[in-house]
This record gives sequence, structure tokens and C-alpha cells, in this order.
Amino acid sequence: MRARQFLCSLLGAFLLSATAQAETIRVGVGTQDTTINCAAGGLLIRELNLLTKYLPRDGKYKDATYDVQWKNFTSGAPITNEMVAGKLDFGVMADFPGSLNGVAFKKAGRRSLFISVLSGSVRGSGNGVVVPIASKAQSLADLKGKTISVPFASTAHGMLLRAVGTLGWDPENDVKIISQAPEVAGSALQSAQVDAHADFVPFAELFPARGFARKIFDGSQANVPTFHGVLVDADYAEKYPEVVVAFLRAAIEADSLLKADAEKYSELIAKVAGVEASVNYLFHGPLGLQTRDMTWKPEYRKDVATSVETLKLLKRADTDLDLDAFIDDKFIRAAFKASGLDYEARLVDYSPLPLVATDASTGKPIKDVSRVAEIWLKDEPKVRRYASPEAAFKALSALEKQGKAPRAVYAQDRLTGNKLLAGQAWFVATRSGQIDAFLLKGDAEDFAKKNGGVVKDFEAAKTTLSH
Repeated sequence: MRARQFLCSLLGAFLLSATAQAETIRVGVGTQDTTINCAAGGLLIRELNLLTKYLPRDGKYKDATYDVQWKNFTSGAPITNEMVAGKLDFGVMADFPGSLNGVAFKKAGRRSLFISVLSGSVRGSGNGVVVPIASKAQSLADLKGKTISVPFASTAHGMLLRAVGTLGWDPENDVKIISQAPEVAGSALQSAQVDAHADFVPFAELFPARGFARKIFDGSQANVPTFHGVLVDADYAEKYPEVVVAFLRAAIEADSLLKADAEKYSELIAKVAGVEASVNYLFHGPLGLQTRDMTWKPEYRKDVATSVETLKLLKRADTDLDLDAFIDDKFIRAAFKASGLDYEARLVDYSPLPLVATDASTGKPIKDVSRVAEIWLKDEPKVRRYASPEAAFKALSALEKQGKAPRAVYAQDRLTGNKLLAGQAWFVATRSGQIDAFLLKGDAEDFAKKNGGVVKDFEAAKTTLSH
């Protein structure tokens, strides 16, 4: 009798173990495909099926099956709603929505964790303000008393408030700030229903690239960090830590693919998200407008704290977060180690994706990247690089005479080093024949006065300097 009871007990334990090991584990991920600096944490993992390579298959996961679910959104707020409702496990979003995610979980009596950065700028590039193409405004200072739309409670909203404050304006009286999603703002700009629009990646570049807006303010002028990253439900992370590490390893591989062939994967992002490859390359290519960086730099930690305080002032958050608990770097550190990477070395490295190239005209290595200019021709898979704007313009003239058209021309801002769409930039031509690019007309005019030059727009600079 006792032997039979023992066998039954043993069989029950075996069946229980088998059931546990045969568990179906959901991996629910909320992505933002059109927010292109999230690509390494969403779109590319999904489209290239990278996650499957890293999901654990041994130990307690030996007989587990995975139910990977992807849901795409245009902003972070609905991702948070789905996560709090238990419908998603991971979410990819910016600093401000990420902070709101933490607050929402706390109100629900639970916790979320901010586990990794994906891409950002310690100076604030990526956020920006644009105006209709026919607007006379050349800087944010020209918008006093005007209507500026922005997605409320977004990282761009925070940037706008800080920038307005820097000008000494009262955001309630000196400017009219209204809430508007980017998908609505495009039409509003084209019909002049708003005087300006502030937004996050990639819209401050995308709208100008599409020809109906001009960028007059870059987030780096506010000098406040901004980033997008990955969050996870804390209960999920505690139950399946190896799955969390696997997800981040997939993100690391996606990042390495972008590094190795920015043009190829900019095309893929364009195909899936509908954001032009030329704009994707502006962010993901060498010397890009933002830096893909998955480490928790002190500036990004501070940015989360600033986000929480700003959201409280906006009355969008009414509670504090324990940031030491909310920001958890142990998973990304483990992913780096498993991928054979040095987290500490990357943590102290602030350099953008480097440009290692030769001048397309001379064949000589480009040693000084401060004045690099690039041309991406239609129907060509690779971007051509030049040591200077004058070399690029001369080459562009010859290429156009051959019937070849550029899909984009890029230049580096002389003052900030930010990569620009040259068609939207201002140029200073000096007597020596050198030309330099600037985002802001005011910066170009100041530079011209100090250095003896003439300010030109892109078309005028091309005509004058391409012969």
C-alpha cells in the first residue's frame, strides 16, 4: 500500500514538473515602429526574427514553448495601458512616457522596470520644433504669442517647456501650447492651422524631408538629455529573468546590424514603418543625429528624474518613483556579458557611431569628420562620403549632369556637429571657397559676420559652389 502511495506521489510530482516545464510563456512586446530610434528594440527584432535565437531552451525552459506577440503603437501611452492591463510584458518608449509607465504601475499596486536605453542624445538632439515651409520664423524666439502644438506628456513636450522657460516666457500666456499627435500635425502644418509643431523622433526631420516644414529648433539647444528605451513588467522579469536577458541580447544584435549596414536596414525600416530611408539614415548612420547606446549613462538616469518632476508640474503624475528601483541595469549588464561585450567600457564612451570612409572623389581616407558631407543617390544602395561640403557639391553637380538624382544630401552643423539634411540647412561661403553648414539662419549670419562670408540656402550654395 505504501509502495503504491509512493509511486502515485512520485508520478504526480513528475507530471507537475512536466507541466511546469511545458509551460507556454508569452513574450508580449509593445513597439513604436514609426519612432525609428526604437528600431533596435522592436521593428528589427521582429522583422528579422532575432528573438528566437536567444530565448532560453534549457533548465526550467527545457520544454517551454513561447508565444511571441508583437503590437505596434504610435506612442508610449497605449503601450503602458496594455502593460498595466496585463496584455503586454515589454514596452519600448521614451523617457517621459517611460516615467508615466512607472507611475501607472505604482498606482495599480505593481511595478515596472526601465531596463535599457536604446538610442538617445545626452544633449537632446532628436526632439525638435518645425514651422510651415512658408513661415517667416527662423528660431523659437520668433514664436512668441503663436500657437505651438505638441504631443502632450511626451519627451518633446518636456523639451518645449524647458526651451520656452529658457526664453523667459510664461508657457501659459506668452505662447499657446496645444496637444496634437504627429499624425495630425502634418496636416495642420500644411494648412497653417498651427504656427509650429514640436515633436520627437523622427518628425522634426521627417516633415522637412517631405517638403512642407522647416526645422527651426533642435532639442540640443535646450541641452537636456532625451532617449528611448525598454521597460518590462517587474513581476514578469522576476519570473522569467532569462527571457528578459534574451530580449536584450536580440536588441544588441539588431544594434550591431544597424552599425554594420545602416543603409540596408534604413531601407527595411522604410519598408515597414513608412519613414523614408534617408531620414532613417540621418539617425542610424555614422555620426547620426542620435547615438544608439544601450547603457545607463548618468545623464539618462537624471533625465528620468527630471521627467518625473516635469510630469508632476504638468499634473500628469502625482507620485514619486524610487528611481534606484525603477531603473534596473542588471539585465542589460547580463546581456552585454552574454554577448561578449564590455558594459563598463561602453558606459564611459560618448562617441557617436564613427565614420570610417574614403572621400568618394579623391579616394583618400577622411580623417577630419567635422565637415563631412554625404550624398545618397536614388537607386544606389550606399551613401557616398566627402571630406567637405564643397567637395560634395562639386560632385553633386557632375552627378546631376549625368542624370543622377540625390535622394538626400547630408552635412554636419559647423557649431554643434549635428547631422543635417542639407536641403534644409543654411550655408556660409567664405572668400577662400570653403563652405560650412548650419541648422539656424541666425547661427549662419553670426558666423558669416565673424569670418567674412555670405549666407546662402542649399540651392544657392549648390549653384555658386558646384562649378
